[in-house]
Amino acid sequence: MLDPLIILIALAGGLLSRALGLPALLGYLAAGFLLHETNIDAGPMLHNLANIGVTLLLFTIGLKLAPAELLKTRVWGTTLLHMALMQALFTAVLWIAGVAMPGLALEISEMLIIAFALTFSSTVFVIQVMQEKGEMSSRHANLAIGILVIQDLAAVLFLSATKGTVPHIEALFLLLLWPLRVPVTRLMERAGHGELFTMFGLCLALGGAALFELVGIKGDLGALIIGALLAGTQKSKELYRNLMNFKDLFLVGFFLTIGLDGWPAEEALILALVLGVLALIKPLLYFPLMTWFHTAPRTALLSSSVLGNYSEFGLVVVAVAAQASWIDSEWASAISLAIATSFVLSSPINKRAHTLYRRYHDFWLRFESEKVSESRPDTSGVRIMVLGMGNIGTGAYDAIAEHHGREVLGVDLNERKREEHARKHRRVVIADASDPDFWIPVQLDEVELVLLALTHHQENMLVASLLTDLGYTGRIAAVVRFSEEARDLEKRGFSAFNLYAQAGAGFADHAAAQLQAEPR
Repeated sequence: MLDPLIILIALAGGLLSRALGLPALLGYLAAGFLLHETNIDAGPMLHNLANIGVTLLLFTIGLKLAPAELLKTRVWGTTLLHMALMQALFTAVLWIAGVAMPGLALEISEMLIIAFALTFSSTVFVIQVMQEKGEMSSRHANLAIGILVIQDLAAVLFLSATKGTVPHIEALFLLLLWPLRVPVTRLMERAGHGELFTMFGLCLALGGAALFELVGIKGDLGALIIGALLAGTQKSKELYRNLMNFKDLFLVGFFLTIGLDGWPAEEALILALVLGVLALIKPLLYFPLMTWFHTAPRTALLSSSVLGNYSEFGLVVVAVAAQASWIDSEWASAISLAIATSFVLSSPINKRAHTLYRRYHDFWLRFESEKVSESRPDTSGVRIMVLGMGNIGTGAYDAIAEHHGREVLGVDLNERKREEHARKHRRVVIADASDPDFWIPVQLDEVELVLLALTHHQENMLVASLLTDLGYTGRIAAVVRFSEEARDLEKRGFSAFNLYAQAGAGFADHAAAQLQAEPR
């Protein structure tokens, strides 16, 4: 059984890709194509890992999903218009290819199906890249994921249609899942925080997918819906963190299987490479559509850059259509190569997106709508800023505000907590600290201290570097969880508070205070 060897080679490919400054998933793809040349075939274990990975991916997306976000015009309007325009473009490209290379001539129905498969962007790629950059909580990540969810729903509807099946009458019982939300959440709380809790999450994801399959609905959609039903609770956030590593491990199998599918025929190979390059048109169209729907230029640019690729769902659409004898099965390998090419080209563009925005800032602002919803918050009279108002940031804010009052400002992206902060008289604004436009009205020469308590180390580093570039000369302190993160910050002249290493000292201070207190 060669699957363990395949995974080991994938690990080497991922490490090499990371060393070159590229996402690890490109190394997995390259390993798959390399293994194909050695005539090594994936066994059932690898395919099972790939399937579980996609299911867990959609479940974790559901855990972070905000249904209200999907109902915004800038999300569904951008998605539907973009898909329609891309459908027309790729249909025309396939027709031209058929005229230039008669061996690739297709019927109009075949062209429409393949073009439809190319309209999606990759959920797997976007999530992986956003996680590596520490931007999963950002506005542009929320917008990109909202667009991807609508695309995935369109793909699921197509897959249901191609199977020629409709949901069973028993599917109506799935409506009972909503009232089960409260008891399931209570069970999650009883499961604690360890391996039992993680196992509970895996059972919800895989069991939910199996339940939907039983009633004639795509299992991956079921995993997404089950996750969305649990979204918004504290335990859902913890479950999301617990399952991320499992999801990443299983998705290695998915990227390997793309490469292991092999190379298409010569003419199809040329077309696949051309289609891979044409994926770069996607962000060029996404950006004006997003700004037209009143998205801030920076959010539009960063969202667009990460969506410039093709989707794993495109492979699924082509494979299912081939099973239904609607297209030739050889198109699967061509689409695989187009997806891989789009990943390679999309990575460096996405990596430089922040730099592109800062360098050509005035150009991007020309596209700003008058009704853009992201207004500039009030930052007057601020001397201390706390970036990230989670548990740690909020605790730091409360301690400092006792002495400095309104001179302390909290900054966070979580709009749902705005009212809670207001009730407790905290001065908190809803903004993206990594956005250069947020810092324009801030009097940086009056700010003495910036506390970084953002979700990820990469995000803390991004904001710290931005402040340095903007000429900030005050003090910067950041929360870290690992010693290498502390070294990374201190090397750049920033102060680091190691949450785990220094928590013991804080606990000792608390215990000493208890000893000095009067006995009860």
